[in-house]
Amino acid sequence: MEIIARIESAYDEKFGIPRQSGLAVSSRERIIFEKPYRQIEAVRGIEGYSYLWLLWLFSEVPPEAPFSATVRPPRLGGNERRGVFATRSPFRPNHIGLSCVRLESVDLTSPEAPVLIVSGADLLNGTPIIDIKPYLPYTDAHPEAAHGFSDESVQILSVDFPENLSQKIPDKKRQALFEALALDPRPAYQSDPERIYGMLFAGFNIRFCVKDKQLRVISVEHA
Repeated sequence: MEIIARIESAYDEKFGIPRQSGLAVSSRERIIFEKPYRQIEAVRGIEGYSYLWLLWLFSEVPPEAPFSATVRPPRLGGNERRGVFATRSPFRPNHIGLSCVRLESVDLTSPEAPVLIVSGADLLNGTPIIDIKPYLPYTDAHPEAAHGFSDESVQILSVDFPENLSQKIPDKKRQALFEALALDPRPAYQSDPERIYGMLFAGFNIRFCVKDKQLRVISVEHA
């Protein structure tokens, strides 16, 4: 398979990336095509779609990682096993990810044109993309579908982000960071209220702790 593009996102490490696409809707990501796929003709008509499917590679998973028929989903606290094909674990026979993102605009004027501007991605900065397909609501949406062990509700934390710290984050990135923090970046099996966590976001190290469903930002420093 050929890598057709890479994504530019604010997520500089796996920790803190939303667990599914479409949860942090204020994020903005740029999809930069690789040559020879950097052709305006290749995206002709794509602006007619609201959402896109991205097929991409879990580039941080070691290629020699052995196959395991079961994995420990973080949503279950890391204590229960499920079949790998019943999960979205990155540790798969083929390290392929699938995300649905909103297409915000198509940039046809930058030196890297065409560039797709999307939102709601759950991809690490630099993630290789192997295909892009339109999302078709008449066939791709199934609201009545069973969700298995994945609780359809998402727990949202309140975020205490002192203004003197939040102002260090560029305006265009601030709301996306608030949303990512509210989604609770911690692994499900970690709940120590005294523990301080660090999350890399848009070139900043965000340090925080969580107690009683409130996330409190302690410091913001350049990474």
